[in-house]
Amino acid sequence: MAAFGTVFMPEMALATFENNHWSKAEFVSAESIQLHPGAHVLHYSSTCFEGLKAFRHADGSVNIFRMEENIKRMAQSSKLLFLPEFDANQLSQMIIDMVKKYADEVPQPPGSMYIRPTHIGTEPSIGKAAAPSATSMLYVLLSPVGDYFAGGARPLRLLLAEDGMRCAPHMGMIKSGGNYASALGPILAGKAQYNADQILFCPNGDVQETGAANFILIDGDEIITKALDSSFLHGITRATLLTLAADLGMKVSERNLSVTELLERVAKPGTEAALSGTAAVLTPVGTLIHNGKDIKVGNGEAGPKAIRLRQALNQIQWGEAPDTHNWLTKI
Repeated sequence: MAAFGTVFMPEMALATFENNHWSKAEFVSAESIQLHPGAHVLHYSSTCFEGLKAFRHADGSVNIFRMEENIKRMAQSSKLLFLPEFDANQLSQMIIDMVKKYADEVPQPPGSMYIRPTHIGTEPSIGKAAAPSATSMLYVLLSPVGDYFAGGARPLRLLLAEDGMRCAPHMGMIKSGGNYASALGPILAGKAQYNADQILFCPNGDVQETGAANFILIDGDEIITKALDSSFLHGITRATLLTLAADLGMKVSERNLSVTELLERVAKPGTEAALSGTAAVLTPVGTLIHNGKDIKVGNGEAGPKAIRLRQALNQIQWGEAPDTHNWLTKI
């Protein structure tokens, strides 16, 4: 199968903001966009995006998971980047219309249709390094996908990095391309030196997130993850899993977690760790790399609690369990 996110549907939904007005959305070719070389996004990174999925159920219906929350987060990102405010209802309709158009292309589980709304500043002005773009473009791409991590949900190797951050602290809760670019150097260095799959950024010993997903620790019946603040991404999959954990009777602890405490806890039998995200879903972590040494998490394999949580999430997404929280939008 093609690499995750490299296959696209031939058309996308697109709307533009010019003269203080949003255009009507239309279907256009997904092969290219027309953009001036001086566009604000290309020079000053006025860009944000979302990632959500649509799933095919056994009855043949197609359902989008947690669309409203993704649109809310994209509105927040756009506001914090001072991009033009978009109409949430218009974006919602763009997503629904796109998924309807390509409903026949939505894969059977465990595959899904990945949905990528994107908002970029388009004003041709290289003099606006300290000012926002007055024009923008909003579009929705679709990509049928399988597993994000090559090899499926095998236990990952995470390198603990205590001397850097994924991105600037005030940018953490914005889903913007620059944040991913700033994490790329440490990720590539960690892969080359330690064969690490991802970097777990722990500035000054504070366990935060990896380059592409939130981090979750499971110790017995307690699930521990960093409390929300502006320094890291407010994952929708993270919030979903915490809700499901509470539904399963687990204790949910959103609080600071130090590297010292993390290492103490993972040394105990039965402790589990995982990464959560729209693409990653809930992928187990088998090894932490600290000060050049490999440290097993529990027995180094996927643990039963993480497997159960992932299963609970997938069962709702795939229509195999009741959607008691109204997370699905049936198209």
